Amino acid sequence: MEPPERADSIEVDGEKWVCDSSVDHKGRVPLRAHTGVWKASLFIIAIEFSERLSYFGIATSLIIYLTKVIHQDLKTAAKSVNYWSGVTTLMPLFGGFVADAYLGRFSTVLFSSLIYLLGLTLLTMSQFLPCLKACEEAICHKARKVHEIVFFLAIYLISIGTGGHKASLESFGADQFDDDHCEERKKKMSYFNWWNFGLCFGVILGVTLIVYVQDHMSWGAADIILIIVMALSLVIFTIGRPFYRYRAPSGSPLKPMLQVLVAAVRKRNLPHPPNPAELYQVSKVDHGRLLCHTEKLNKSGTPLSCRFLDKAAILEGTENFAEKQSPWRLATVTNVEEMKLIINMIPVWLATLPFGICVAQCSTFFIKQATTLNRKIGNDFEIPAASIFSLAAIGMIISVTTYEKILVPTLRRKTGNERGIKILQRIGTGMVFSIATMVVAALVEKKRLSVAEKDPLKGSRLSMSVFWLAPQYLIIGIGDGFTLVGLQEYFYDQVPDSMRSLGIAFYLSVIGAANFLSSLLITVVDHVTEKYGNGWFGKDLNSSRLANFYWLLAAITAANLFVFVFLARRYSYKNVQRNVAVAACPPANNNNNNQGDLVLEIEVKR
Repeated sequence: MEPPERADSIEVDGEKWVCDSSVDHKGRVPLRAHTGVWKASLFIIAIEFSERLSYFGIATSLIIYLTKVIHQDLKTAAKSVNYWSGVTTLMPLFGGFVADAYLGRFSTVLFSSLIYLLGLTLLTMSQFLPCLKACEEAICHKARKVHEIVFFLAIYLISIGTGGHKASLESFGADQFDDDHCEERKKKMSYFNWWNFGLCFGVILGVTLIVYVQDHMSWGAADIILIIVMALSLVIFTIGRPFYRYRAPSGSPLKPMLQVLVAAVRKRNLPHPPNPAELYQVSKVDHGRLLCHTEKLNKSGTPLSCRFLDKAAILEGTENFAEKQSPWRLATVTNVEEMKLIINMIPVWLATLPFGICVAQCSTFFIKQATTLNRKIGNDFEIPAASIFSLAAIGMIISVTTYEKILVPTLRRKTGNERGIKILQRIGTGMVFSIATMVVAALVEKKRLSVAEKDPLKGSRLSMSVFWLAPQYLIIGIGDGFTLVGLQEYFYDQVPDSMRSLGIAFYLSVIGAANFLSSLLITVVDHVTEKYGNGWFGKDLNSSRLANFYWLLAAITAANLFVFVFLARRYSYKNVQRNVAVAACPPANNNNNNQGDLVLEIEVKR
């Protein structure tokens, strides 16, 4: 039997076909048994593994490269890393928009991976071609300008590639699970945990194997490995094409938002209907699901009145007349609710920035601290400084595994929530760990400085072991397992269905904006402390006062946690009308006697 060409052209069995607006690689309604879920997601996780291997192989050792090869001072190098990290994690906003509006997620991943490969190729050329190398001689005190230009061009090409890759790939993986099918919906909640589990293995290999090759062989040899792995993973990703479920791009997701605002302004003088049921709603939408009307943007209200936005959906004529009206004059309840979702996210996005600033220290000052400490194991083997970052990935693996296998089943039984706890509760839990990280980091740095002052070889490698940094990396890794995974779930789940690539980009933009804020904070703190005494950021670590900076971050993050808790307690989650096949998902009271082959549709509020 041939599958139907369109999900809305024939009544289909929800157990056999996937009726969530997705299609298979031939443009038909997908067969549930042959497409999607883990059989498709494993191909997607494979290319994410290689991308994280490349990114962290470059990112964690970037500050070392900038100080040792390009010979930037500590403050300039830290800012350069923050700028690059910021651009890399903000680029997905552009990539996500292109994927949702025009190219689709699969095509965006494909094209951005090719750009990524181009960046890696240029990076490799800068290490091997004599005309592009940092220096002609073995030892030099400043890299040639042409090397700097090519090097920065290469890593920013990687930023562009990451922009399309990160925004689309994770949401493409989540698209393989049907929200309207109970079993697939539960698997989707586990998907983000196992996605990060696989991601962390890429991080661990990136900061151990790749960094070791950089440290003990050459930067160019490491770049060749990254090119080979990325090319192979791209082939694997393409092989999985018949198993994927695809979502057609729906045009600019920002246009409906603008239409709601214009329609609301046009009808600003109309009285609000006493019954929300009188507002205009359609029976189905082309992309995504219908949303229920909500009375407030959140439980405490916001400056932009919910009732004002509702006016965009006020009917000025009959139902038949409404269908002929311009969307710039009349919006649906679903469009209005989507606008509310975006407005509701703004304070949450802002309240997660201090956490992102704490995370930014892991790839800058934490790594630079490691370069000053004793990294030897035994008599011969020396750990590369950037490899210490692997402890953060190990902490995240421990956190994600414990949460998925122990906490979620226990909390589901106690709270009755499918997720175990609410998404924002998970994010807030990780913020507590970020505060602990900064406190521990400040104490360790104070200890490191005291050893440096007593060490007879001051300015050289200290006798203090690099494993003093282990607690701060493990704690931030555990916090990442709560907050970063929670942010991925939040921004994918709570955005309008047509904006899911942009949703993942919003999550990444938290880290990107936090990197820029970290650079700004360093500049401000350096200016103020130099003006009123000794600056906190010197030419090297021993002349700096990083412990004071860590205490400042701990105080900022602790104060912000109270703000976040206030917002989380008053947050109103997405309220979805979902059509569910009874045979696949029986009602909670289990009194329905019509379960079986008969497919019924029920309306459920999420």
